Amino acid sequence: MSGLLGKKIGMTSIYDGNGRNIPVTVIEAGPCVVTQIRTIENDGYEAVQLSFAEKKEKNTPNAMKGHFAKAGTTPKRYVSEFTRFENRKSFGDTVTVEVFMEGEFVDVIGVSKGKGFQGVVKRHGFSGVGDKTHGQHDRLRAPGSVGASSYPARVFKGMRMAGRMGGKNVKAINLQIVKIVPEKNLLLVKGSVPGPKNGYLKIQRWN
Repeated sequence: MSGLLGKKIGMTSIYDGNGRNIPVTVIEAGPCVVTQIRTIENDGYEAVQLSFAEKKEKNTPNAMKGHFAKAGTTPKRYVSEFTRFENRKSFGDTVTVEVFMEGEFVDVIGVSKGKGFQGVVKRHGFSGVGDKTHGQHDRLRAPGSVGASSYPARVFKGMRMAGRMGGKNVKAINLQIVKIVPEKNLLLVKGSVPGPKNGYLKIQRWN
């Protein structure tokens, strides 16, 4: 699939030709630089590596400095690969929002907002053990029983319990591109996408 790397700007809404108000997410998509070409002969698969967002040289490892210099570009912050890229690319090529068309559907991948260590009520939607009646005073948000006694004498893997919530790769599929603003490298995608404002995104289209 071909695509672009970008950054989430925020949400707004626009009106379509029928006067309907459509909620959209504004994404700054590209311009991205081709920093590596994967081939079957050298790597065992075909892919195009894109890089996005400027990064200071002093914060870039020497190995990555050489990697970007080979492609004739400055250090970048976000790097990702796309397989089955539509048009043939070479080192240093620039990919912009022109790879997309208004009205088509894309998948958007991002890292969801981290919410820290959470209990079972927030994390899994539990109701808690019960009310404050019959002497209960500290069980409102408790998980309840987590397993049997002498058999199996353990807690099964995958038990829904308290733990770290968010901060995972999430893919929002089949989002429609409502509008493209090429002079500002903006994509307006219908609906919401994963991650916070200024979070990096991978926008891809299946070929």
